[in-house]
Amino acid sequence: MAYNFKEVARKPERFTGGHRMCAGCGAPVVIRQILRALKPEDHAVISAATGCLEVSTFLYPYSAWKDSFIHSAFENAAATISGAEAAYNGMRRRGKLDQEGETKFIAFGGDGGTYDIGIQALSGAMERGHDMVYVCYDNGAYMNTGIQRSSATPMFADTTTSPVGRESQGKNQRKKDLTEIMVNHHIPYVAQTAAIGNLKDLYEKAEKAIYTKGPAFLNVLAPCPRGWRYEASDLMQINKLAVDTCFWPLYEVVEGKYTVNYKPKNKLPVVEFLKAQGRFRHLFKKGNEELLDMIQKEVDRRWERLLSLEASN
Repeated sequence: MAYNFKEVARKPERFTGGHRMCAGCGAPVVIRQILRALKPEDHAVISAATGCLEVSTFLYPYSAWKDSFIHSAFENAAATISGAEAAYNGMRRRGKLDQEGETKFIAFGGDGGTYDIGIQALSGAMERGHDMVYVCYDNGAYMNTGIQRSSATPMFADTTTSPVGRESQGKNQRKKDLTEIMVNHHIPYVAQTAAIGNLKDLYEKAEKAIYTKGPAFLNVLAPCPRGWRYEASDLMQINKLAVDTCFWPLYEVVEGKYTVNYKPKNKLPVVEFLKAQGRFRHLFKKGNEELLDMIQKEVDRRWERLLSLEASN
């Protein structure tokens, strides 16, 4: 079905207001749009790793979730949801379920609970082939516990455990490419998208992931105003710059076939994305031009590789 903004907006909310997520946070936008991709008659079982999303949306006895919700530990959201999916299939085979619509299984985790602590459970669930979707809302650090660096933190970002100072220019290592790690699990559907700026792209990829038979993975850029240090009202602009500089390309891999969903007509230099965030402020001091050049070269290398993968389909 073709995307229709008005029809999507009229769908009932499955993720309610009144939660405690920060103003200007990308994660709630991600969750609301992904859950809108569910058909109204279908039900979801949701597992969330410990993190900003969980602690801010499920404060017992209150919940912002209208579907079934399971709070998992930091490391095992994927294992929890795969177990729920396996139990559901067992009960269905024995004729113990009588319900309308389908039940879908979705896990949410931040980059700390996905790129790092949860990658073993995630890899196992993908390899076993469970009919589920894992969504990583990537905000580039362990934001819930004090903005510590993760393997998703971009190179030279200032965090509390990779602080800028006389001996350091922030995190020295490159950002892990988790989307490509998931592609190499040879699962039916993998996609990379962003929280806001192109809601059509996010919705359509969520719909494909949810209704693809077998395991699917979504990596969604979800900026954090506290960790990235931007004004709450700049959320949309931050996402747009990430995409227009090709720092965060929008693409999908369906049964191994690459499609780049957005190719900016005028690819912006990555400094436009970096200078909008306080965590990169130090890079614009005199003498740090080489560091900016290193980041640009890394963005260009990954972008050109992605284009070559699409061309080689």
